Amino acid sequence: MADCQITCITKPHPQSSHEHITHVGNPKAGWQWPREAIIESIDNKTNTFYVLDPYTSKRSNVGVVRPVGRDPYLRTYADGIWNDNLLALTQCPI
Repeated sequence: MADCQITCITKPHPQSSHEHITHVGNPKAGWQWPREAIIESIDNKTNTFYVLDPYTSKRSNVGVVRPVGRDPYLRTYADGIWNDNLLALTQCPI
């Protein structure tokens, strides 16, 4: 199992705070995956994913949220609290 740091996200309309994330990645590590592949990897326990706060270097793990009647999505959590650290990341380069 690999422990992978996510450093960027891709949204269809980067300026919208209500858009869903379609891809996440780490350009320095040379990877970018679609959201569905990350969810599958987390579910299958083949990889773990996390982000680091740029100011405190505190780690937030990435988990899968499954709201009733909606597609699952990725969200970070630290110290047992869900937060939006993924949405604070920069847009992945094209």
